[in-house]
Amino acid sequence: MCSRLDFSQVLDYRGTHKHPHYATRSAAGLDLTAEIEAPIELPPFGRCLVPTGLWLRLPENSEMQIRPRSGLAVKHGVTVLNTPGTVDPDYRDEVMVLLINCGNEPFTIEPGARIAQGVLSPVLRAVQGFTADTKERTGGLGSTGQ
Repeated sequence: MCSRLDFSQVLDYRGTHKHPHYATRSAAGLDLTAEIEAPIELPPFGRCLVPTGLWLRLPENSEMQIRPRSGLAVKHGVTVLNTPGTVDPDYRDEVMVLLINCGNEPFTIEPGARIAQGVLSPVLRAVQGFTADTKERTGGLGSTGQ
């Protein structure tokens, strides 16, 4: 079963490079680009949090998974460190991609380069009782703890 979301209701792109898009008609992931003004050199085994210019307003019971691009991994050893990363429906900051260079050579991230894929997915939640210490999210990336 295939569901669709109206992008105008979900995606808020504030960047200057190519808008997140599907590379082909059958692609599962949106190409996300580096919303940077100047190239960033990523040394071997270095990591970098790269902005995408994308803000989301996801409906409840959905997520965006941030996944690596296979071409970057195969050709350069560059991948998404916390893969798949999850963007929850209550996250309201800019979507960032945590890249790591697992290769032996420095890798240059160019402005507007395709750096990751975003896959929109439904989420099933387990039934649970909430306790008094259950908190609402108030921070940004990594705000729910270690």
